[in-house]
Amino acid sequence: MRVEIENEIIEFHVEFGKRKKTVIQMDVLGFVRVKAPKGTSEETIKDIVRRNSKLILEKRNERLSALKKSEPKSYCDDETFLFMGRECPLEELVETEGLDECDLKKNLKKFYFAQCKKVTLERVKLYKSQLGVNPKSIEIVESIKKWGSCNSNKKITFNYSLVMAPIELIDYVVVHELCHLVHMNHDRSFWRLVGSIVPDYKEKIDQLAIYTRRISEQEV
Repeated sequence: MRVEIENEIIEFHVEFGKRKKTVIQMDVLGFVRVKAPKGTSEETIKDIVRRNSKLILEKRNERLSALKKSEPKSYCDDETFLFMGRECPLEELVETEGLDECDLKKNLKKFYFAQCKKVTLERVKLYKSQLGVNPKSIEIVESIKKWGSCNSNKKITFNYSLVMAPIELIDYVVVHELCHLVHMNHDRSFWRLVGSIVPDYKEKIDQLAIYTRRISEQEV
């Protein structure tokens, strides 16, 4: 959904669930998520966002400004790195004691490769049954251009950096590549199939574009 406030557009994702109150959340990249009780109308949700628009815009500008000013990562215990959409201290991801920067970078990359393999295999297993497809193989690679790919031999690859993104964006990429097992190009039939599993895929594409920039700053 989106609302326009004084020439500013606030785009947000809505999650409905068993809750009493509507809550507005924002992640480190400025993405807005509204968690609302089941049955809440679209207009009610938009009114809540409008009433909180000043604070939302202030917080979003703060986060975007922080991204622009980001410094190169240093490999110390309390430096943070993206993992599953969260900024995590390095020491939470890998062993740091007694290791120099070269070893830490190497170990962090190994961590990302291993976790990406684990997470994508789990998500492929979930969605391949829904789509009625079965990839021949799954491989984790390093790429500066793509989050994932699928070839005519039914081999799917995922960029190890994908595991730095939130699970909902990982899911979109997994679904996208699995859909290529049915439609190898990006025609209307392909996007209809993607949309049957991820209805808000256009929003996910926009979010991935921002994560691409954020992840590139880590230089792991």
